[in-house]
Amino acid sequence: MAKAEEPKFLHDPYLEWVAGEGIPVVEDFGIDLIKVETKPWARYGTNGAIAHLKGRGDFISIFIIDIAPGGKCEPQQHLYEEVVYVLEGHGSTTVETHDGRTHSFEWGPKSLFALPLNAKYQHFNASGQENAKLSTTTSLCVMLNLFHNTDFIFNNDYRFPEREGTETSFSGEGEFIPKRPGRHMWETNFVPDLSKFELRKWSKRGAGGSNMMFVLADGSMHSHMSEMPVGTYKKGHRHGADFHVFCVMGEGYSLLWYDDTEPYERVDWQHGVVFAPPDGMFHQHFNTSPDPARYLAIAFGGLRYPMTEAKRRVFMGMDVNVRDGGAQIEYEDQSPRIHKMFLEDLAKHGAESKMAEFIDEKPYLDGTI
Repeated sequence: MAKAEEPKFLHDPYLEWVAGEGIPVVEDFGIDLIKVETKPWARYGTNGAIAHLKGRGDFISIFIIDIAPGGKCEPQQHLYEEVVYVLEGHGSTTVETHDGRTHSFEWGPKSLFALPLNAKYQHFNASGQENAKLSTTTSLCVMLNLFHNTDFIFNNDYRFPEREGTETSFSGEGEFIPKRPGRHMWETNFVPDLSKFELRKWSKRGAGGSNMMFVLADGSMHSHMSEMPVGTYKKGHRHGADFHVFCVMGEGYSLLWYDDTEPYERVDWQHGVVFAPPDGMFHQHFNTSPDPARYLAIAFGGLRYPMTEAKRRVFMGMDVNVRDGGAQIEYEDQSPRIHKMFLEDLAKHGAESKMAEFIDEKPYLDGTI
């Protein structure tokens, strides 16, 4: 008599799918995606890998698509959302809309785009000499764990015309949707170069910084970009898991903590590095480079579709003092260790602080602190 099948218990269909793909899986607090080893991925017809960050949460994870010179991916179609950030290389992507028409757009390093939900698409490497490496942040994990049926996810013919955008959605154009500082939005499907994209000032997040929220392919995936001027840093803040933070320009570091009397976790970053603060962990970003630093954050649930009540509270309180029920630590309330570390790090890089307008630096410079 055949042995009864073991009942499923604490089952994770997404992780089971990952194990079956046969490609490298890396997991860490922060990961340099450009350096991750990739191996042949039959599904894409290219090399690939999967990155799981410590703070990725329950909704999203990262695929690395590594396309050989002159190569291309196998055509794809799937019932999960993805936001693509180009790590290196030049190429193009074709997207087939519900009416059978094909739209093509060209991308390069630091391009950002989203594939409309369940649209057919294909990536191409335009270079005959260099690899093209894409980081694609997807909601596959939540979709597979909801439906636990791969045919439903990957072989579903239902189309979503309302997600495809307009004729110009993949041309690099977009629509500015004014709200208020820190909540202004840019709606599009494609941003050609994040390093050149115009941001809007957001003084409440600190030290002359600027920001833009993106609405991509009318999706539930969130993304935003922030910039820190030379010699400055953002205010400390916290939120739920799944905000994947990618360095776009400059160099610097981020500190993370639950209890600021304990040693900080530190992630040093430059282009290619991504990290995700775990749930409720305070974190703070510091620019130590001679140029403005920009970072891109991708998460599940955005300003248009927050998806969860917790994410709604994040976007409402992200620049509100924790003493007033928000998520932000004002400069005057932060631990003195934070600014002292920043000044020491700047000195190592031969850079000067521009924080005197926001923090009294005299006690740090004369050794009182």
